[in-house]
Amino acid sequence: MKERLPAFIALFLLLGLVLTTWWAADYAQRAVPIDPPAKITHEPDAWMGHFVMFSSDEKGNAINRLEGERLRHYPDDDSYEVDNAHMIGQHPGNPRTTGSADLAIMLDNNAKVIMRGNAHLYRFPTEEESQLDVKSEELIIYPQEDIITTDKPADVVQGKSRMKGRGMNYNNATRLLEVYSNTDLKISPEDLNVNKEKTP
Repeated sequence: MKERLPAFIALFLLLGLVLTTWWAADYAQRAVPIDPPAKITHEPDAWMGHFVMFSSDEKGNAINRLEGERLRHYPDDDSYEVDNAHMIGQHPGNPRTTGSADLAIMLDNNAKVIMRGNAHLYRFPTEEESQLDVKSEELIIYPQEDIITTDKPADVVQGKSRMKGRGMNYNNATRLLEVYSNTDLKISPEDLNVNKEKTP
């Protein structure tokens, strides 16, 4: 029995140490206030007033120009917002285009630009084709590809012809225009004659 007494005392002390440590850790956790996790909100961390921004292609040619009254950066999604935005697209070999809107949102390292509120796109006429005028509440521009699209109602005027529909896609490189869910279509005889003249 005397040989076991030191073992019982050691076991009792060890048990006491474990209980005391558990109590101290629990007390410290309840006594020290823990800050709640930081909430990630969509708030700007940088901004500037009137600005002009240029982007270029791999050859160094300036292909896009964006101007606005105010620029804001949002760190949560690395996006930019531009008030009263105006864009100019001039890809080599493609017709020049201009776009404007109350607000522009730049996403994906400026690879996608959402023009929102009174969005307007104008493609200048060429020797072969008449001008193109598009109005919608929202237009999405892909500056590098020179593509404009929307899934909102769009009013499209080309030459003296007019198309209205929900959804549109225009590729300025191929000059291919698609208007979806047409609700109103008026094709000018002049535009039809132009197309006939192009046919060999």
